[in-house]
Amino acid sequence: MIKVTVWNEYRHEISDENVKAIYPDGIHNCIGNFLKNEKKITVKTATLDEPEHGLTDEVLNNTDVLIWWGHAHHGEVSDEIADKVHQRVLKGMGFIALHSCHVAKPFLKLIGTSGTLKWRTDDFERLWTVMPSHPIAEGIDEYIELKDEEMYGEPFDIPTPDELVFISWFAGGEVFRSGCCWNRGMGKVFYFRPGHETNPSYHIPQIQKIITNAVNWAAPKKILDELTCSNATISPEEKRK
Repeated sequence: MIKVTVWNEYRHEISDENVKAIYPDGIHNCIGNFLKNEKKITVKTATLDEPEHGLTDEVLNNTDVLIWWGHAHHGEVSDEIADKVHQRVLKGMGFIALHSCHVAKPFLKLIGTSGTLKWRTDDFERLWTVMPSHPIAEGIDEYIELKDEEMYGEPFDIPTPDELVFISWFAGGEVFRSGCCWNRGMGKVFYFRPGHETNPSYHIPQIQKIITNAVNWAAPKKILDELTCSNATISPEEKRK
């Protein structure tokens, strides 16, 4: 079984009626509910206002893949929790950063750059699959059309992805690297751009399929208990060789 934790600020769904109408149970539960349809995935959720943001040592130590959605309250995430997430990824946990998490504390620790980009209000988007052989693109069409999504544009201040799976084109002419993969330590990181809170992108089956694929791709075979430097010794017999 792949143990997934879906983290969400869970503020917009409470304060904004438009967002609540789209995600009445919160973005975290919307994502969690379609993941629960997968037989080999178990899901729990965590939100910003829970003690330790819902990411206690017990929760993190029982998470294979952490999905993170944030937007307006990145600064309220404690540095201690961000450090724990960062270390857990280095030990092998998968990390999926969604939409505005390009500036989330754990993501920035993992990529080491500012995560800055261009943005503007909603526009028509065509999400192109540019690496169809990648596991995250399995079962995904040549492109997905999103009638309304917040525009993100280049330059996007990230390290060159180890693998680039999706690129977005917007009606305003902008392009954006929307599906980026990195290896960090023993863990895998995937950034996926669609998912502004006022758009129903997480209800779209092909978007759900991408996130499900990403969970399977990022799931570790093993997570290390700790990261250590050990002394390498050579036996007298080996020295004589």
